[in-house]
Amino acid sequence: MSTATLLPNTPDVSADDYCVFGLATCFLKEDGEFHQVRVIEPIPSAALEAIFKGITTSYELACAKSLGEILGHESLMKPAEFPEDAQFCDDFTERTIAAVRTYQNRLEAKSLMPLGTIKNDFNFSLEKKRILNAVNVVKTEDNVKQHSHTHKVL
Repeated sequence: MSTATLLPNTPDVSADDYCVFGLATCFLKEDGEFHQVRVIEPIPSAALEAIFKGITTSYELACAKSLGEILGHESLMKPAEFPEDAQFCDDFTERTIAAVRTYQNRLEAKSLMPLGTIKNDFNFSLEKKRILNAVNVVKTEDNVKQHSHTHKVL
């Protein structure tokens, strides 16, 4: 592992550290309509292990890269494996550093995808849409009514 740190506030993360990046198909809701967007985001080790067990996922493909290939420059570098219309997720750098740390703690997850490999045969499904700008509005009708004797000592 390289001793040079990539970011000044993360001495435990270096340019040689391993991470898996996925291309997720997500949706934005505008005026009651859904618009599809393709997002590049880091996949933490636990999520990668679950995806390899066959759960449905919004990831079309994933590639294992060293951190320096993406963050090692003045700006983010989009890997050639991802399509032109793909964009980086919000808080990409912070989420990537967090994902890198999951691979540092679960070394066996790295064996699922060796560095430099690409995988695109996941159980891909858009049945459950990932909505990026969803707002959860809680209404009075959402409250669960309790029986009148629930908090009484009988």
